[in-house]
Amino acid sequence: MNIATYTASANIAVVKYWGKKNEKLILPYNNSLSFTMDDNLQTITTVMFCKSLSQDELWLNGKKIDLQQGKRSHLLPVDLIREKASIDLKARIVSQNCFPTGAGFASSASGVAALVCATTKALGLSLTGQELSILARQGSGSASRSVYGGFVEWLQGERVDGSDSYAVQIAPHDHWPQLRNVIAVVETEEKKISSRHGMKTTTLTSPLYEKRLEYLKTLVPKMKEAVLKKDFATFAELTMRESNSMHASMLDTWPPIMYLSDGSREVIYTIENLNSELGKIVAGYTFDAGPNAHIYTTQEYVSIIKERLQKISQLKNILVCQVGEGPKQINDEKMFLIDPKNGNPKTLVQ
Repeated sequence: MNIATYTASANIAVVKYWGKKNEKLILPYNNSLSFTMDDNLQTITTVMFCKSLSQDELWLNGKKIDLQQGKRSHLLPVDLIREKASIDLKARIVSQNCFPTGAGFASSASGVAALVCATTKALGLSLTGQELSILARQGSGSASRSVYGGFVEWLQGERVDGSDSYAVQIAPHDHWPQLRNVIAVVETEEKKISSRHGMKTTTLTSPLYEKRLEYLKTLVPKMKEAVLKKDFATFAELTMRESNSMHASMLDTWPPIMYLSDGSREVIYTIENLNSELGKIVAGYTFDAGPNAHIYTTQEYVSIIKERLQKISQLKNILVCQVGEGPKQINDEKMFLIDPKNGNPKTLVQ
């Protein structure tokens, strides 16, 4: 029995990936930038390879998943790692998100990153960050960034085989210690339109999409410079503009895609009003493919932002994240999601 457990955290992009030039290899049309979050947006995954298993099994958040119903694509890295290790053992995978799944929190990024790290460890492989990123990318594009902590760039690459499309760390997790992500949760239900379907429809039908790609070519270097210089006002403005650009192209899609809700728009108005009142940009919102807002700010403004957000009637919860260190191996067997003694799945007690 080969078994390993890892945690990984979601990353929240400030320049997003939305659209693939190669669906199978998950190769993006543009470079993207993100911050990996701390344990508030964490997934824990245990992977066990065992001779007694006749097929792969996936347990997610306490439920066994039918791998014929769409989740198999996320397990592609397991097949690739198995091939690298030259084994044909089947795997039992038990994974639990410590935050809502499928609601715009990038749960696939943390889940696949944790899966890749745990699988390689269970099979005794020692891979570079670049190799882990390429493997994770093929299960979930944004997972390519979650194999690192800190501020990360995913390179779109030029080669048709995807060998130069991987993530690199631009700055470590402690580069900007005052930076915070205040998450305004306005919806916890799984979104009606998956990211995969949404981005495919956008690339095929949105006239604005080509303009967005041109815009991002100039935005990415400006964003990197702002973060490295810790120029918050520039960083936050670019973050909001980028988010608006992506959601504009979604709305321009046919039929239109609207991930933002009334609660989302109330968050936008709240942040705009706060920045206006203070006479400077102290907070910048961004939305992934979902209605929940990620508000980047610095520690000194967290309290006032939370105070303002609590006035929004649709608000369900507020989380505050710092920038995280990246995936970590768990050695305490009590934290494993599979009992090493009998191989049975467990549920993490929170």
